[in-house]
Formats: sequence, C-alpha cells, structure tokens
Amino acid sequence: MATKSTFRVILRRAGAPALALIVMAFFGGYAVLGTNGILAYGQYKRELVRSEAVYASLDKRRAVMRNRVALLDPGHANPDMVDEQVRKQLKLTHPDELVIPLGNEQ
Repeated sequence: MATKSTFRVILRRAGAPALALIVMAFFGGYAVLGTNGILAYGQYKRELVRSEAVYASLDKRRAVMRNRVALLDPGHANPDMVDEQVRKQLKLTHPDELVIPLGNEQ
C-alpha cells in the first residue's frame, strides 16, 4: 500500500513540470521545424529571389507594352506601329516578314 501512495505522490509532483516540458518541447520543435520555423527561412529566401526575378521580367514586359501603347496614342501615333498592328489584326503578315520604313512618309 505504501508503494502505491508514493507512486501517486511522485506522479502528482512530477505531473505539472512534465506537462510544461512537453508543451515547451512542442512549441520549440514547431518554432524550428514548423511551416514558419527557422528551417523554412531558407525556402522563403529562395522563393523571394525567384519572385523578384519574375517581377523583373514582368516589369520589362510592362515597359515594352507601355512604349507600344504610347506609340499608338491617337495624338502622336507612329504610322509604322499603326500599320504593323493593323496588319497583325487582319492577319496580313507572315512570321518571317520584316518591314523597313524607307523614309519619313506621313
């Protein structure tokens, strides 16, 4: 009978600290191995570099498109650009076609 009561006493005394250690180990492990943990930081940095490269290429495409839109502006339209776009829309161009303007024709 004395062994059961000592076991219960030890269990009661050690129960709360053991539970606290388990909870701390869980949160500590999650801080290191979790989706937002220390080990995931490297993956986030690689994704950031990749996203910045994609952003840079999209930014270049946007600049090219902005320039083309400016060339098609009704007030300052470039006749060569307008001709090129009209021929593309009407499917009158070939992939290997090259248009060379001969002078300042307006």
